[in-house]
Amino acid sequence: MKSLIIVLGPTGVGKTDLCLTLADLFHTPIIGADSRQMYADIPVCTAAPTKEQMERVQHYFVRNLQITDYFSAARYEEQASKLIHTLFGNHDILLASGGSMMYIDSLCYGIDDIPTITAETREHLLERFRSEGLDRLASELRILDPEYYRQVDVKNPKRILHALEVCYQTGRPYSDFRTGRKAERPYNIIRIGLTRDREELYSRINTRVSQMVENGLLDEARRMYPYKGLNSLNTVGMKELFSWMDGEPAPDGKPQTLESALDRIRQNSRIYSRKQMTWFKRDTNTQWFHPDDKENIISYIKQRAYAG
Repeated sequence: MKSLIIVLGPTGVGKTDLCLTLADLFHTPIIGADSRQMYADIPVCTAAPTKEQMERVQHYFVRNLQITDYFSAARYEEQASKLIHTLFGNHDILLASGGSMMYIDSLCYGIDDIPTITAETREHLLERFRSEGLDRLASELRILDPEYYRQVDVKNPKRILHALEVCYQTGRPYSDFRTGRKAERPYNIIRIGLTRDREELYSRINTRVSQMVENGLLDEARRMYPYKGLNSLNTVGMKELFSWMDGEPAPDGKPQTLESALDRIRQNSRIYSRKQMTWFKRDTNTQWFHPDDKENIISYIKQRAYAG
């Protein structure tokens, strides 16, 4: 049977280096599963593979979108599934990697068939979000879809807006479309989870933010500033710098400096890494390794891929 290796883990853990090694070993391209690395205009902020790395190994779903492009986990699942089917024509083993929780789950189990949202509906709700604020929209969702409201993080604008988009587009509650049914995949899925001790991971995250600055993060943020309202830029690294550029006070009420904004990027990256690990560890099909334990990782993959 064909096998899809999925390398997952929190931000900064070391997925890229391991995947390049595995891609060389198994002669496979890399299928990206990171919702922000797809945007070509923010490679520094998203720690996307470098051009040299992409020349070394063929990558898909990396730097393939403009920041104005709309994309979703549902579109990703549809397009990635078609790509995987095509690539299996020439490969027995494929490799996917990323840290976006919904994208990883969609590769493994599929995703509910959510209706396509028109640009008009999306723009209408974005404008209401800008003018009325999140609390007002969350209150409306409580009326239109009380079931989903009880489950959703009411402080997450992306989740609130998407649910309302579906309600507006279809006239039905968003929860009606959330069936939770898992798709059957006609190939073997090998989930490799990467983890480090918390102190080690946090140190890497802190160092990576400093490296991003050296690699041009501030220039990248300045180029993106005119588009700061786009959902594609609602990501750790951009939103903290936009806040600093706007002269907004720090969370403690003090004036922001560049260094305080960078510290918030480090802090929010650490918080996000914890959320990722909580999500990923729910799936007991994942085998966990330290990224440096390449020998055992490769042995485990070969055992699973070539069994029988």
